[in-house]
Amino acid sequence: QVQLVESGGGLVQAGGSLRLSCATSERTFSAYNMGWFRQAPGKEREFVALISRNGGTTDYADSVKGRFTISRENAKNTVHLQMNSLKPDDTAVYYCAARLLFGTDPNEYNYWGQGTQVTVSS
Repeated sequence: QVQLVESGGGLVQAGGSLRLSCATSERTFSAYNMGWFRQAPGKEREFVALISRNGGTTDYADSVKGRFTISRENAKNTVHLQMNSLKPDDTAVYYCAARLLFGTDPNEYNYWGQGTQVTVSS
């Protein structure tokens, strides 16, 4: 069982920045592709960003391209999501997730963190 713990959420004004982190004690962290997803009230969970096991490949939802950057530090068993130019529409609970295969479908992810709230005020 891979346990994931997110941190870094909070309240920020539109145009501001936040950096989310997701850490695990899982020794085989580098074997997993890591994704960030978000869920706003009344909406389905949606894909935000994805990074491959060695960090060489990334993918982003169109809505965050150019504003968010996903990165990972395998030596520290950590994945980050740098969020810049935040908009009120980015308000959601953000989750990190792990999967052995590379893909953006949240239904195919095996392990999830508990989520961290991001609120962007206008």
